[in-house]
Amino acid sequence: MKIIDLEPGDPRLESDLLPVLVELRPHLTPDLFADVYARGHAQGLRFSAAYGDDGRCAGVAGWRFVHNTSSLSKLYVDDLVTASAVRSTGVGHALVAYLEERARAAGCHELNLDSGTHRTGAHRFYLRERFDIAAFHFVRPLTGPR
Repeated sequence: MKIIDLEPGDPRLESDLLPVLVELRPHLTPDLFADVYARGHAQGLRFSAAYGDDGRCAGVAGWRFVHNTSSLSKLYVDDLVTASAVRSTGVGHALVAYLEERARAAGCHELNLDSGTHRTGAHRFYLRERFDIAAFHFVRPLTGPR
């Protein structure tokens, strides 16, 4: 397995990475994804793609370094998805190991992520990967009536 970081404008973002990412984020279109990555890149957003031995993108991680008062420095995972055809083959584990290595090299104190409450299969994976459930994530939508 080979994991590489893809910069905005790289054609593999649309051809390789996006088809896997839409399994987690079905609302993304090529144009919307390009816009989000261009804007997010300025804020530290990065995307890494895991390629299998067959040369196909098998997994995706969207991540960034965050510095704040609660954890001081952490690598925050925005997106982590393995292509459905290759789940439970070690792709997710390889991505987590890659992200942990990046976090340690940057002096981070934590590697963390949020996961939707309905994603119980993902939760089992995160627990196997030694993530702890450490917080609740609250959301206040800003669309619609006040």
